[in-house]
Amino acid sequence: MVSTERPTDRQRIGGKEGPLAPSRQKVRTLDEAAAVAEQARREGRRVALAHGVFDLLHLGHVRHLEEARSHGDVLIVTVTADAYVNKGPGRPVFSEQLRAQMVAALEHVDAVAVNHAPTAVDVLHAIRPDVYVKGPDYANADEDVTGGIVDERTAVEAHGGRIVFTDDITFSSSSLINKYLGVYDTELHAFLETARESNLLPQLIERLESVRDYKVVLVGDTIIDEYRYVLPMGKSPKENMIATLFRNQEIFAGGVIAAANHIAAFCREVEILTCLGEEETYDSLIAGSLKPNVSIKVVRRPGKPTTCKTRFVETGYMRKLFEVYEMDDSPLSEGEEKAVQDLIATRAADGDLVVVTDFGHGMITPAIIETLQKTARFLAVNTQTNSANQGYNLVTRYSRADYVCIDAPEARLALADKFTDIALLAAEKLPARVDCNRLVITQGKLGCVCHDGAAGTHRIPAFTNMVVDTVGAGDAFFAVTAPLVAAGVPMDQVGFIGNAAGAIKVGIVGHRRSVEKVPLIKLLTAILK
Repeated sequence: MVSTERPTDRQRIGGKEGPLAPSRQKVRTLDEAAAVAEQARREGRRVALAHGVFDLLHLGHVRHLEEARSHGDVLIVTVTADAYVNKGPGRPVFSEQLRAQMVAALEHVDAVAVNHAPTAVDVLHAIRPDVYVKGPDYANADEDVTGGIVDERTAVEAHGGRIVFTDDITFSSSSLINKYLGVYDTELHAFLETARESNLLPQLIERLESVRDYKVVLVGDTIIDEYRYVLPMGKSPKENMIATLFRNQEIFAGGVIAAANHIAAFCREVEILTCLGEEETYDSLIAGSLKPNVSIKVVRRPGKPTTCKTRFVETGYMRKLFEVYEMDDSPLSEGEEKAVQDLIATRAADGDLVVVTDFGHGMITPAIIETLQKTARFLAVNTQTNSANQGYNLVTRYSRADYVCIDAPEARLALADKFTDIALLAAEKLPARVDCNRLVITQGKLGCVCHDGAAGTHRIPAFTNMVVDTVGAGDAFFAVTAPLVAAGVPMDQVGFIGNAAGAIKVGIVGHRRSVEKVPLIKLLTAILK
């Protein structure tokens, strides 16, 4: 039995005289917190629940939790786990355990648990509070950018509880942290201050909403990304190589599949046109990976495998040791090429835009490029350089596009230019080779450069230096921004949103999750408060 008795001045620790039990003793697992709530209900006491990040505990939190306690005899607070805090670079400032203990130090809080999920819905089903207490920011469901308050209300009421909203003094932890704690470097701090002064946040949210009814057609290579997690054991005594011990593995549907899932969070309908092999097809994995609003049309390549890239990853720090490609990147046969062209010709015109994820693995031939350029209402192109195609898959294969997004090494390779400033490559040299007036060159930790032939060139700094895995970050940037460019969003705002999407993606291992709309809006909101 988990005790719910709250220590008083007269109680002793370990049977001996001493002070009140330390705050960390009120930090429980979610199951233990649920047991606390259940015991309280058996004793006829009412349970109140509050939930949040609580990254910087301030007077607004104190008053909110005091009022929350007034709605119940027992107050349980759940704190969002670090992995689900979408507040931008350097956040959370304090770890989940420190944040939980800070909240537990408040006398009117009875128990605190860490919630390892993106929303409080699972917590509400576990705790089953009589009253779920939210701040005044959530009182109007239409103004909740996350859309989560509706699901949370449903979860509360499913167990006979109700939701109430406090109405007291409020502060923003994000605003205080942004202003006083110096979590950003000097350049990024100045950039974000300018963005706040221009009231950029509502504009960005409006831009994201502007593409929600779009239909997007994606054309490109499907890639299976396998992560084999290993523990290095040392050099083999008889061979000149490192031996590793296998631990476990994950297999993801990547390439155009991952890009489509990113877009699906922002647009109504997404259709994929791709090629798959007939050996090791991974059909079940691909079908199970697609979001509900994503459909796929496939041209089969007899005698060919579906491209698979296996990375051997050291478990401790996500360091990639080496990778193995399984593929046949020879160009499509005449029949396969004709089948892809026919699909593009019949499907491209139905889309608001066509997004090409060209990984250079044999699918996108010159004839297919010509078909894309003739039929796409709006053509967004990303060509990638990788170990299999370096120097052969350049963006200059395309004579025109409406939007080009590549990284700095790919731009330099395409232009055979090692030293010119990236801004000049974007503004002058690349548009001279590819007929395109709107383009982005991404630069990893240096951010990105955005160019519009009419509005000029902008540099947008990166929003995070906390990198877990870079795989797919450029794809996420491209996928999220392509519909925005098609909608006419100014390129400086495109780069801002793209960098935010990239900041989220580098915190995700492989393709475990896609960039979603709600976390993206949360991040934008947090850094612009």
